[in-house]
Amino acid sequence: MHRLFVALRPPPAIRALLAAAQGGVPGARWQDDDQLHVTLRFVGEVERPVAEEIAAVLGQIHAPAITVAVAGVGAFDKQGRVDTLWAGLAPAAPLAHLHRKVDQALVRVGLEPERRTYLPHVTLARLARGAGVGPAIERWRADHAALASPAFAVDAMVLYESRLAREGAMYEPIARYPLG
Repeated sequence: MHRLFVALRPPPAIRALLAAAQGGVPGARWQDDDQLHVTLRFVGEVERPVAEEIAAVLGQIHAPAITVAVAGVGAFDKQGRVDTLWAGLAPAAPLAHLHRKVDQALVRVGLEPERRTYLPHVTLARLARGAGVGPAIERWRADHAALASPAFAVDAMVLYESRLAREGAMYEPIARYPLG
């Protein structure tokens, strides 16, 4: 089985800016440089023939390069408990458009369509149950609310394989698809 996702990789200067915003929340598992990306579509576990179909259909997507900027921070929660800290990207529209193209291509190879609302972001940290309780998370959000970058171009999307390990997920690029 191959655990796959499609993502965009910010340039090194943007990843450095994001890394500088990491810290200050006890128990947070901060993403390392290799993990900083903008997910377009999580695929999940698939057999090799489906993975090959996915790789092929992604190569048929035509879309322009995207110019965005880092724009603030936020958090996701599950059942009222924050489990993810992230940096947002703007404008969201071009990223959402590319997300829809990727989703439609994956549906053509038999995957279920994405049901969640797409929110373009870069995950900065994951929080275990009970980690970074309330005040530290709110302080981090307040301290980084104005996190911003100059506009930057993303000229390729990448199909990644995710391997789960004790120290966290390891992402291996499988294929790169130019935009533009």
